[in-house]
Amino acid sequence: MAILDQAGRRPIDDAPGLPARRLAAGLIDEVLRARTALDETYERMSPAFGLDAADAALARAIAITAFRRLGTIQHAINTRLERGSPRNSGPFEPILVAAAAQILFLDVPDHAAVDLAIRHLHEDGRSARYAALGNALLRRLAREREAILGETADPFADTPPWLAESWRAAYGEEVAAAIAASHAEEPPLDLTVKSDPAGWAEKLGGIVLPTGSVRLRERQPVPGLPGFTEGEWWVQDAAAALPARLLAPKPGERIADLCAAPGGKTAQLAAAGANVTAVDRSAPRLRRLRANLERLGLTAEIVATDAATWQAEPFDAVLLDAPCSATGTIRRHPDAAWTKTPEDRDRLVALQARLLNAAARLTKPGGRLVYCTCSLEPEEGERRIEAFLGANPDFARAPVRPEDIGGLGEAIDAAGDLRSLPHQLRGETARLSGWTGFYASRLIRL
Repeated sequence: MAILDQAGRRPIDDAPGLPARRLAAGLIDEVLRARTALDETYERMSPAFGLDAADAALARAIAITAFRRLGTIQHAINTRLERGSPRNSGPFEPILVAAAAQILFLDVPDHAAVDLAIRHLHEDGRSARYAALGNALLRRLAREREAILGETADPFADTPPWLAESWRAAYGEEVAAAIAASHAEEPPLDLTVKSDPAGWAEKLGGIVLPTGSVRLRERQPVPGLPGFTEGEWWVQDAAAALPARLLAPKPGERIADLCAAPGGKTAQLAAAGANVTAVDRSAPRLRRLRANLERLGLTAEIVATDAATWQAEPFDAVLLDAPCSATGTIRRHPDAAWTKTPEDRDRLVALQARLLNAAARLTKPGGRLVYCTCSLEPEEGERRIEAFLGANPDFARAPVRPEDIGGLGEAIDAAGDLRSLPHQLRGETARLSGWTGFYASRLIRL
């Protein structure tokens, strides 16, 4: 059965599963075209589709898988289109990418992925002209799936060339390849608990990591887990929890958390008893921070302003989690690999420099300053701190010690800074291994 669209112009196919594929292809198209984050795009687009929870989750899973394996998918499609992708074909490419993600990497019957993609192609006059081409291509992908997945052992197959080159230069071929390979795995779910990590690990079916975070063995809907409503823990990648621990907050200290939203680090500082001022320029993100603190039963002063220009009485300690290219989060947010460019990185470096100078002004003599980014790029980490220390002789490093981070000395670089890499922190399985790529430097104002 089909219904007409609101303008009464074209029948809309209401086949089961097709609305989810419409959203998945729309997300892929919008993220790549506008270079926006998948999570934000999903939050903005999904309400208009009116999907139930299962279909919404399927659409998101298709899009995430497409970005996680986009290099492999595009290679498989492009090498099987003799004349390349047709021009002026509307949504032809994102529809095929979404279908290929299902055929090659998801537990979706081939016939369903192909049939729904062809129905979707027919909904737009530009792509409908190439429905037969799309049908033949997708059926070929299904027939040749094993050959496609075994075509290459290149660990950089799903990494944009500029990132592969950057990681080779920074870490060497072997480590760069390990980083790229780790991004193929679904990420684990880590929690920061207020107290008793071992007890909560037992209750939630998890394991306690050396750093004190709890890692769940199985992914489950977070709001339904014990302790969520009571505010006993919050979701936070194990590496993302380290910068606040490096700051070593003490009860009663005045601490500024700059670029604070959505508030995981703010919660850590507040839970330690510090008097926290959380600063962020994004009002929507600060609303999430307030909601998170309310659920957790924690308090902080919240300031909606640009941290680069904010002025206040100097603090005992300052934490700056600076905006960055987020290449350390690719395993959790695979779209980041395909929406960022070297130019984005270089633009962010200038912003990081301004924010770091502002953080320095807010640190009182004898106070502590931790600068961090979730980036693998040295321009946003090691080189930023070297430039800062060269221009600010009143600051010096307080080197990170293995005991500060659960004995994980492999995550400390030669200068004494934190440098976690996605392939570190080996666990029982590939999915239970790894963490976000983070850089953090702990400084003291002399």
